[in-house]
Amino acid sequence: MPSTLLTMVEHRQEFQAELDDIEAKVIELFAMVAEDLPKATHALLTGDNEAITVLAERDRIVDSLYPEIEDVVSREIALQAPVAVDLRFLLSVLRILPELERSHHSVVEIGARANHILSDDLSPRCRGLVERMGDLAARMWRQTADCWYQRDPSAASTLGMRDEEMDELHASLIAELASGGMSLPVTMEMTLVARFYERLGDHAVNIARRVVYLAGSAPGQPPGPGYSE
Repeated sequence: MPSTLLTMVEHRQEFQAELDDIEAKVIELFAMVAEDLPKATHALLTGDNEAITVLAERDRIVDSLYPEIEDVVSREIALQAPVAVDLRFLLSVLRILPELERSHHSVVEIGARANHILSDDLSPRCRGLVERMGDLAARMWRQTADCWYQRDPSAASTLGMRDEEMDELHASLIAELASGGMSLPVTMEMTLVARFYERLGDHAVNIARRVVYLAGSAPGQPPGPGYSE
């Protein structure tokens, strides 16, 4: 093999190794959101302080991975001048990193509400709605993680429908909180919880729409109608 060609092959292998490492770290972030969401809901509804501590520790890992991945991606774009599939991948990573970070912060905030309220402070209907929102958000994030890993553009429409269901649950929870059946401090805290679950659904849909772009839409085209920054 000519030396020039050999050098090109080695260069590509090194670049591919970097891409694989970036993908592995991104998958790690997905896993932390998907795995920690049920723990946060459980902590909120049971007052599990040990779970809150674990969630906070995991959030510090997310905070350290985010800039690490961002720096590597930016460096690879600058040094390698990637095109086509590689460029779409790197740009997509840059776009979903904030979604992943904010999502895990929302997960931690849900669990942290257990430090401010007791599960007995919640009305039975409020507890039921929180359980349903937590279950739905966890399902959405498991599907979003699979969507990214498999580069499955078809998941965006399904997640969009589930996000509509999340919006309906959010409206129901807000109505329950507005009924005056719980104390004002609890109502205020649970209003934040409702918002966190709603945002988790929005972030999941945004990432799925980015996968539509990553999976093969034309470079420079938006990932789909309704994508929000």
